[in-house]
Amino acid sequence: MSTLNELSKQAYDQLEKDAEKIVQLIEVQMDNLTMPQCPVYEEVLDTQMFGLSKEVHFAARLGLIDPQDGRALLEKLEKEVSKVHDAYMKDEKFESKGM
Repeated sequence: MSTLNELSKQAYDQLEKDAEKIVQLIEVQMDNLTMPQCPVYEEVLDTQMFGLSKEVHFAARLGLIDPQDGRALLEKLEKEVSKVHDAYMKDEKFESKGM
């Protein structure tokens, strides 16, 4: 494997790890009773998503990843965060009904 291909793989792998850390961070916040409507939750999510998008943009500008792959990674992360949020909201509704 060429050096550029290896660097590209490492860059994408690192971006995936960073995306997973964001999902884990959101899960921890949800588990610790931070409401999705809470400004702190929204600020953390916005900051983390913005930071990752900048990382993706930087890696794409350097030619380490394909810009479409970067967008796909961000879209996947948004879906994962949405799933966590939806699961939390379902749990809240379930608990508020006393079940």
